Amino acid sequence: METLEWRNDEAIIFGKKIITKRKVAWYGNEPFEYTYSNISKYALPWTKELLELLQITQQKTGEIFNSCLVNLYHDGSEGMAWHSDGEKDLKKDGAIGSLSFGAERKFAFKHKQSKETISIVLEHGSLLMMKDTTQTNWLHRLPPTKRTNKPRINLTFRTIVR
Repeated sequence: METLEWRNDEAIIFGKKIITKRKVAWYGNEPFEYTYSNISKYALPWTKELLELLQITQQKTGEIFNSCLVNLYHDGSEGMAWHSDGEKDLKKDGAIGSLSFGAERKFAFKHKQSKETISIVLEHGSLLMMKDTTQTNWLHRLPPTKRTNKPRINLTFRTIVR
């Protein structure tokens, strides 16, 4: 929590700039540009702690990642709406390794065609892999909850392509 350069996340929705309570930090092997919600970010150099977590995640998954978007949710009131990570900067059908620390939270998937939903609980220290056609076929979200007032940090290891 102390060593990352946190910034309030920003989005442009219907032409209006929104600043969220949720904070983010973007890191990578080089100053990759990553654009989502019509806002571009440039990756900062890895911290020692993030590099250690990157290596552990790569070892556990057998995947190679070159960047990490870190999200800080201060409490259960902060979440993320239904979305897919299909930005042009990301490797098509590439893996996303999602590592969670802090508050236990429910995480949900919804199939884009059938609308089937699946929910799982992401505990402190859990690792969730989204790969292959997950982003093509499914939406995901972190619903807000009143069940916790504790913070959650989520590291999403990704592969950026040029």
